[in-house]
Amino acid sequence: MIHKLFTAPLNLVISVGEKVKEEVDKEWYDLNHIQKELLSLQIRFEMNEIGEEVYKVKEEELIRRFERAKELEQQERWDYIHGKDEEEGNGGP
Repeated sequence: MIHKLFTAPLNLVISVGEKVKEEVDKEWYDLNHIQKELLSLQIRFEMNEIGEEVYKVKEEELIRRFERAKELEQQERWDYIHGKDEEEGNGGP
C-alpha cells in the first residue's frame, strides 16, 4: 500500500507523457495537417517570406513526413483487415 502511495505520482507523470506523445504523433503524421503545412510553405516562398534554400529543406522534411504518414496509414489498414480476417476465421462457421 505504501508502495502505491510513492509510485502514484510517477505513474501519473508517465501516463501524461504517453498522452502527450500520442497527440504529438497524431499531429505530426496527420496527412491533412502536413498538406496544409506544405501549402503554407509554398505560399510563404511565393511571397518571398522565405528563401529557396529554406523552402527546399522544409519541403523535403514535410514530404518525408507525408510519405511516412502514408506508410503508417496503409499499415493500419493492413492490420485492420488482417485482424478482421483472423477474427472471422476463428469465430466464423
